[in-house]
Amino acid sequence: MTFLARLIRFLFWVVIVSWGVRLAGRLLSGLLQPGRTREPMQPAGDLNTDQAARLLVRDPICGVHIAEVLAIPLRENGELLHFCSLACRDAYLNSSHKLAANA
Repeated sequence: MTFLARLIRFLFWVVIVSWGVRLAGRLLSGLLQPGRTREPMQPAGDLNTDQAARLLVRDPICGVHIAEVLAIPLRENGELLHFCSLACRDAYLNSSHKLAANA
């Protein structure tokens, strides 16, 4: 066999063995932690603070999704908008004022 073929074969087995070791480690850590159980999610009608943090809203300027509790709210014309930062909120206000001035 050529040197290059042996090197590729060696690297292949190194990857396979490392994945096997990682899988075995995960299995053993899962078996050694008996207190870890999955809790079912509560229905959407009963929102507590943990689930309220999971609600995502979309920023209309940059399009990023952010948790509703971390977003910067702005109520304009009866519509509630959420922004990821003050810069996005200011950009929205500036663009809406420009549109209103041109109308």
